[in-house]
Amino acid sequence: MSTGNMNLTLKVWRQKNNNTKGALVDYKLAGISPDMSFLEMFDVLNEELINKGEEPVVFDHDCREGICGMCSMFINGRPHGPKDLVTTCQLHMRSFNDGDTIVVEPWRAAAFPVVKDLTVDRSAFDRVIAAGGFISVNTGNAQDANNLPIPKMQADAAFEAAACIGCGACVATCKNASAMLFVSAKISQLALLPQGQPERYRRVQSMVAQMDAEGFGNCTNTGACEAECPKGISLENIARMNRDFASAKFISEETV
Repeated sequence: MSTGNMNLTLKVWRQKNNNTKGALVDYKLAGISPDMSFLEMFDVLNEELINKGEEPVVFDHDCREGICGMCSMFINGRPHGPKDLVTTCQLHMRSFNDGDTIVVEPWRAAAFPVVKDLTVDRSAFDRVIAAGGFISVNTGNAQDANNLPIPKMQADAAFEAAACIGCGACVATCKNASAMLFVSAKISQLALLPQGQPERYRRVQSMVAQMDAEGFGNCTNTGACEAECPKGISLENIARMNRDFASAKFISEETV
């Protein structure tokens, strides 16, 4: 861990678009504060590139607070970098040492085509959600909370599943580029609550079908997705999704 300003070598993936070949390009940075976030370090790099008349590195970001799920960098072979339970924007340069070489790449998955440089198209996740990640209710005033008592264990499990920010780290780290952790979390957050019961079996069939249609791979059962998830989403959600999917074939099979 570095305490003083650092000199670093960055190997950054540069690619014009998904139809052209990309390559790692070397950049030297000097005087990087250990208190900078990883994205702030990239801001410094881009400012230097712009001042030289070169094209800045394109990368996704938004809230920079670990909430939105936009930041998506594969850093030294790990999604979001060397720290557990943090997103790229929460990673600080004190996690690296003076003189380090840092390799930064985009998410690698057929379902996440490169838009440019480190930015990938994750709209496949949006289409999976649109296939069934919702509940159908009448509009109007919300019911009083006490009308729907929910056991605390179920409420906590639903809350933990809902913590998924849809960043795609699970897909990026899986050797099959499987999205089952993401999809199962979005299914579980509704399946564990009373409001999600009427459409429970239709939901799991529709979302799994859309996941397959988007080109995501099958689960490897190695658990890399849970290990690299910045929100610690549990593999228990995948087991729940598989049970619901199997039950749906006997109880309420849908043509999707």
